[in-house]
Order: sequence, then structure tokens, then C-alpha cells
Amino acid sequence: MKFYIVIPAHNEASYIGLTLQSLASQTLLPKKVIVVNDNSTDETKNIIEEFEKKHQWLTVLTITSSNKHLPGSKIINAFYKGFNSLDDDYDMICKFDADLIFPDNYLETLAKHFSNDKKIGMASGYCYVEKNNKWEREKITGKKHIRGALKAYRKDCFIEIGKLKNDMGWDTIDELLAKFYNWEIVLDDNLIVKHLKPTGQNYGKQARFMHGEAMYKMRYGIILTFIIGVFNGFKRKSFATFNNFVYGYFKAKRAKLEPFITEKQGRFVRQERWKDFRDKIGL
Repeated sequence: MKFYIVIPAHNEASYIGLTLQSLASQTLLPKKVIVVNDNSTDETKNIIEEFEKKHQWLTVLTITSSNKHLPGSKIINAFYKGFNSLDDDYDMICKFDADLIFPDNYLETLAKHFSNDKKIGMASGYCYVEKNNKWEREKITGKKHIRGALKAYRKDCFIEIGKLKNDMGWDTIDELLAKFYNWEIVLDDNLIVKHLKPTGQNYGKQARFMHGEAMYKMRYGIILTFIIGVFNGFKRKSFATFNNFVYGYFKAKRAKLEPFITEKQGRFVRQERWKDFRDKIGL
């Protein structure tokens, strides 16, 4: 089974070596890995090149883009620079972050899942973060959601969902579209991936309205956006969080931004999100 992996990397000198070493230690090696060095100003490029000398399956691609770390667009732009430089002779395509340590059997275990059930379109383990010298599951999202840091897609699923949306919300709408097309999604409790840098720690103020904008583009509708905004505002004890959700939604609506998905897909997405929300609050 051929795994192709694309890793966007911007100033990841502290972590990228650990990520690449964990991939080099896999019991099932990837067929190709391309690390997209995106405008790094630290030693990221040099570290990747040292690994590149030792491993034929590894390539570094250096690009220049904005220094602004906006959720979604910068990472997916870099992903496509790498993806478009690859051939299409892959079985699975992965988008991994540059700050992960994978267990040695990670790719082999994913391969078994994909091989055992042809309807599995996406699979992953769980991200864990270090707190008080202990590794705990990262709880920024629920247990049913594959983190954007470690996406792995079956080729046919990846193509059917239209690949990755170049905006915030890409790592939510991909799963919803996979379900829309009747693909299964698997998360393996036994695959513990160490996530070395907390999600979103470099996001600036310019990103604050993007959650609401993404909900508009995913056709959540104002009622669902409002309720999710209230829930997240209460969770973070921040009225500003709620306000940013709703303001971002109406800002996108006024601008008449193009939704990610069709109206039919939107109805399915709303049904799924309502179901997920009811499960979350125990209804």
C-alpha cells in the first residue's frame, strides 16, 4: 500500500526533525514524503535537507508565501504546492503537520484498516499533548473527529470529496463530505500521536472572525452558528468568542461569499452537525 505524505512546514526547526525521524522509523515506510518549507526563516530547511540525504522517499520543496499564520489558507496552499508536485500513483494521501511524533506502527496500522474495509475513506489515531509531564488526549475536538494535523485519505475518497478546501473549515467539511458520499471514518484509540505544539498558538487577531465565516461557507445556517457560538463562548468564558462567531457569519453573508458545498450537501451537513451537537450535550 502506497502512502504519499505532504507536510507543510513554517519555522518548525524545533520539531520537524522529530517528525521525520518518526516517519523514518515506521514498520511500513511511506512511498513518498514531500515537506513544503513555507517561507521559513529558521533552520527548518537545513534540517529537512539532512534527512533528504539519507532517505530516497523524502523531498523538500521550498516556497515563499505570507508570514501570516491564518488557519486553513496558508497550510492548504502549502499542501497543494507539495501535492501538485507528486504523481498520482498513490493509494493513500496524507496531510501531516510538522510537529508530530508517530508511533512506529502508525502507517502499518492505517494500512490494515484501509485493507480490511474498502469503505473506509479516512483513518487516523489521536493527538496527545503534554501537560504536567503527562501525555493527554488533545480535547480541542471530540473523539469522532480526525484532527487536521494528521489526515489520511483513501485516494478514491479524496477525489470524491473534491480534495481539500482552501480555507478555514477544510478539516471539518472533508469528513462531512466523506460521510455524504457514504465513506466510513475510523479513529484508532491505540495510535497515540504526540502533538508537540498546541493547535492555533500562532493564530493572530485577523483569524478571529474566520470561524463564523467558515460556518457560512459550510451552510450551517444562522441558528446553528448562533448556538455553536454560545456553546463555545460559554466554554471559553468569553462573550467576544460568541460575538466573533456571529459577526463572522454575517460578514461572510453580506459579502456573498461562495459556499464550499451544494445546497443538497448543506442539508446533510446541518443534519450531521445538529446530531453531533445533541450528542455533545447529552440529548
